[in-house]
Amino acid sequence: MNLYIGRESSKLWKRVCAETTTEIILLAENWKYLLGGLVCQYIHGLAARGVHYIHRPGPVLQDVGFYLLPELGPDKAYLSETLFSFIFLSFFLWSFHPFILKTKKIYTVLLWCRVLAFLVASQILRILTFYSTQLPGPNYHCREGSKLATLPPPKSILEVFLIFPRGVLYGCGDLIFSSHMIFTLVFVRSYQIYGTQRFIKQLAWLLAIVQSFLIVASRKHYTVDVVVAWYTVNLVVFFVDKKLPELPDRTNVAVSTLLPLSTKDRDTKPKDENHKLINGNSGDPADRRLRTQVNGKILEEGNAVHINGSMNGGT
Repeated sequence: MNLYIGRESSKLWKRVCAETTTEIILLAENWKYLLGGLVCQYIHGLAARGVHYIHRPGPVLQDVGFYLLPELGPDKAYLSETLFSFIFLSFFLWSFHPFILKTKKIYTVLLWCRVLAFLVASQILRILTFYSTQLPGPNYHCREGSKLATLPPPKSILEVFLIFPRGVLYGCGDLIFSSHMIFTLVFVRSYQIYGTQRFIKQLAWLLAIVQSFLIVASRKHYTVDVVVAWYTVNLVVFFVDKKLPELPDRTNVAVSTLLPLSTKDRDTKPKDENHKLINGNSGDPADRRLRTQVNGKILEEGNAVHINGSMNGGT
């Protein structure tokens, strides 16, 4: 039993080391995209913080979702955040599963480059939208009479750029459309494409629907914020995904073919393969059989001796 556990632990450690080496190679090639995506996340937070300064509380607008769903209130508003945190952490941990599990369909670095591209495109549209028109916030801390509904002029530049935690937890004015739904739908759609478990895919879409209702019930957003997020994010992912290079499937692509070839490499590779074929070498690296050339004919090793003897008068 101890021998079996030790052997499996050794295999797991080798798998983690091999995967880490591969991901480091990819990270060295794609770190600019990852860094750019993370910087855009901070810029999105700054934009949401900035709109809070110009937010003006007012009467809550008429909303169908508010009539149909009872308000959770400040005491139960955590339900929405708890579900969102579960979805976020689940996807984050799943994206690193190739380091441990044998079933490997994705590369973590390439997946996050793609996810960040979806998020940035959606967040740019969101910033343009909530700066175009500011709606009175329906959340309890954004209503008339709340001290958090408006922000006083900043006393220092540090106060503007320090968006966590107050700017994240108590924002007002960044309504159309929901940022929580952007992350949720991008994660769910990404797993729909690159995940393998059908049950988890169905569960993920169900959780996205539940998340939509909880956002409205907690009065974090109007119903229109959730509805606009559903069709906007899906359309953004659909069109951006077509523009991005196809994510290689680990079941068919070798590590050496992960990184894109330069124009020079693409031009010289077919020539090298043709040169090998002309000289009698197979294009298949697995074909290592010795070949002999007699009178312009390429012969296998097993036939070379027989033909040579026949040419010298042997029987």
